[in-house]
Amino acid sequence: MSEHRFHLPQLTAVSASPAVPQEAGLLVSGGRAPDVRWLREAAQGRRLIAVDHGLDACQKAGLRPASLIGDGDSASPLAWQQAKASGIPIHAFPPEKDDTDTQLALTIAQEEGMPAALLTGVFGGRFDHAYSTIFSCAAAPLRCVLADEREALFYLKDGEDIAITCHVRPKAISLLPLTPLTEGVTADGLHWPLAGATLPQLLPRAVSNVLEPPQDTFRVSLRQGILGVYLVWGDD
Repeated sequence: MSEHRFHLPQLTAVSASPAVPQEAGLLVSGGRAPDVRWLREAAQGRRLIAVDHGLDACQKAGLRPASLIGDGDSASPLAWQQAKASGIPIHAFPPEKDDTDTQLALTIAQEEGMPAALLTGVFGGRFDHAYSTIFSCAAAPLRCVLADEREALFYLKDGEDIAITCHVRPKAISLLPLTPLTEGVTADGLHWPLAGATLPQLLPRAVSNVLEPPQDTFRVSLRQGILGVYLVWGDD
């Protein structure tokens, strides 16, 4: 089985399973805007889609999205008009709809053949929006990674594994069960390792772990369920 590698400015993730997408487009959503330099680096070589207010972050970084998706209720009117005038394709939706803008963007990205998505601008801001995005990405037909310069979230599904090498040492590493049970969870390279553990969603206890010095790489695998592998570099 071939090895998959995925790079962010602060880490490199490697897996023999689809947990690490080799090719991923970049969706910029409307939560906390990523650092401009981080966004520019993350955008290199990736198809860029702005999701409503994420358009403002793209413009601030001097990046032109390949398309714009949303209902236009949070992007600045000037940015929206400039995108329209410059010929950026717009998938416009009414505010009165069932799906969120990010959910619509995931569907459109998949329909357009995007094999995987790196989502940024999804942390910070409203908790309900972040909650919706985290679980929508867990269930999405395309593989997702959520990240900015402060936080990152990878998804492991049945039988998958991941090895993450941190170029910048994270403040904390947490394993978040996203199904009622995640079974057979093994984690090495952490101060509190796990071996075949069962983690229940309603009692998430595997939080605030740290790398075991002098390690800069840790590994996680699971047998069944969906597990979020979360890293945080700052919470200010």
